[in-house]
Amino acid sequence: MASRGCRRWLGSLRPLAVVLLLLAVAVSGSPDRTAPSRPPLVLPLTLSYPNASRVASFRSRRGLAEGGRPSARMRLHDDLLTNGYYTTRLYIGTPPQEFALIVDSGSTVTYVPCASCEQCGNHQDPRFQPDLSSTYAPVKCNVDCSCDSDKSQCTYERQYAEMSSSSGVLGEDIVSFGTESELKPQRAVFGCENSETGDLFSQHADGIMGLGRGHLSIMDQLVDKGVIGDSFSMCYGGMDIGGGAMVLGAMPTPPDMIFSQSDPVRSPYYNIELKEIHVAGKSLRLDPRVFDSKHGTVLDSGTTYAYLPEQAFVAFKDAVTSKVNALKKIRGPDPNYKDICFAGAGRNVSKLSEVFPDVDMVFGNGQKLSLSPENYLFRHSKVEGAYCLGVFQNGKDPTTLLGGIVVRNTLVTYDRHNDKIGFWKTNCSELWERLHVGGAPSPALSSDPGSQADFAPAPAPSGLPEFDVGLITVYMSINVTYPNLKPHLQELADLLAKELEIDSRQVQVMNVTGQGNSTLIRWEIFPAGSSNAMSNATAMGIIYRLTQHHVQLPENLGSYKLLEWNVQQPVSRRSWLQEHVVSILVGILLVILVSLSAFLGLYLWTKKFRGQAAYRPVDSVGPEQELQPL
Repeated sequence: MASRGCRRWLGSLRPLAVVLLLLAVAVSGSPDRTAPSRPPLVLPLTLSYPNASRVASFRSRRGLAEGGRPSARMRLHDDLLTNGYYTTRLYIGTPPQEFALIVDSGSTVTYVPCASCEQCGNHQDPRFQPDLSSTYAPVKCNVDCSCDSDKSQCTYERQYAEMSSSSGVLGEDIVSFGTESELKPQRAVFGCENSETGDLFSQHADGIMGLGRGHLSIMDQLVDKGVIGDSFSMCYGGMDIGGGAMVLGAMPTPPDMIFSQSDPVRSPYYNIELKEIHVAGKSLRLDPRVFDSKHGTVLDSGTTYAYLPEQAFVAFKDAVTSKVNALKKIRGPDPNYKDICFAGAGRNVSKLSEVFPDVDMVFGNGQKLSLSPENYLFRHSKVEGAYCLGVFQNGKDPTTLLGGIVVRNTLVTYDRHNDKIGFWKTNCSELWERLHVGGAPSPALSSDPGSQADFAPAPAPSGLPEFDVGLITVYMSINVTYPNLKPHLQELADLLAKELEIDSRQVQVMNVTGQGNSTLIRWEIFPAGSSNAMSNATAMGIIYRLTQHHVQLPENLGSYKLLEWNVQQPVSRRSWLQEHVVSILVGILLVILVSLSAFLGLYLWTKKFRGQAAYRPVDSVGPEQELQPL
């Protein structure tokens, strides 16, 4: 899970670059000019683990479809609570090398770990190997970049607010966006990491896809080539669902999308004009200038939660707390943080609005962005039916920072061409269906035993009834021979349980088969304790960690490939009497038969004994008997 400080928007920008960027923006043309029509690029987001969206009206759905639809679609993964970020798949080199990159609107460089990196963590995919790409070329040292010690290649360095950093060399290669993209592969400059620290070192994702404003940004490079319009959109799935979509390039605007101006001169980051926050329809009575300090109000896809200046945070916290008096206030899941959490709200996220107040963000033009509880709450990971505020104080920093939690189930369009950002509430896990793009995977949990590992399952979306799961069966191939793996099966089961955050007694090895240099294992994962079922969210969390390869095996156990998984609904629990009724009836019948046999034997024995006359010798004296008269 990403740390609480997953805030990447403060990437280091060199002063000269900032000045040039601001000058370039300042001389740009009129605000509402029409962008050139170019094919948009649609990428999948790995967002993961991972629900409370309201279904958009038919009018909204129709409006988006009539304006045109994205030219490509990619499957999405990850979720905000489990990972703290969303990722997409990017392919670099010839032949393509695949990477899972965090989509970050607050970063201006796209980078992946280099094969030569001596201080890079273990990530989702193998490191980039320049020698294996026939189209790779280093960016040679020039006056516009910092250079390495040999003065032969350009370098980059980025530092982030959570005290993580990335540095390396710049290279150029073919970058492709998946088979479903309408945009053809393009040459682009990217970073090849030689060092990473902090969260960048420990995270599961491979690297960062920089979407911010800057000449190294993937957006700026594609726009400068004239292959896409100067706009991109992202749509993050809701609580417990994950998934979503990203569109690089212009796309049709829904008729009821609301906008806020975004001033690139005001800040190099994507900012909006936030003026007020309403809780349950009432304004927090704050001076609007509180949201305009330092960098203003920044929208950043690489940040997990929302961070407000001290005055605004205290007012927001007090307003929300005052509306949930019926709930019990409890401690947060992590003792290192003083989270504000409430128990007793129930696990059905679609009904949270009946308990928690609605929140509105009012922009400078008077338009309101309405937030449902899933846009400012996250699930308590240790108490079922409990939720915590996903809004925090931004230390002593007066900047207002809005992360991914605020825009869950919201299509966000970064219209850089017209200096504005749009918001449209929708069910992001069903976005492709709303765009009438066929073939989109169902977000519901599948019980098909043929479900494959490359299909990223998503939990049941909000509005559908949740169902419990009685058993998860997993077929896994491990690239270790059976004789070498056999002594470590129990160790592997314990490790698997630990990585899945469940009790070791829930994981059982049901079958092991050697297959050449690998071993096929069938696992069964049971509900905890004496329960006969686990919740849908718990089951999806387990499946999600397995399908996204979040389970890390030690080197001696190799790596695994998930071949197949399926789930079974729980068998209804029977009472002790119901479970043992047959045994009880058989026992009673045996007792009756034994008893009857005993009584019958005794009766026959007694009858036989009485029927026999006692033997007496002929000359023995018997009792004298008196003759009776005739």
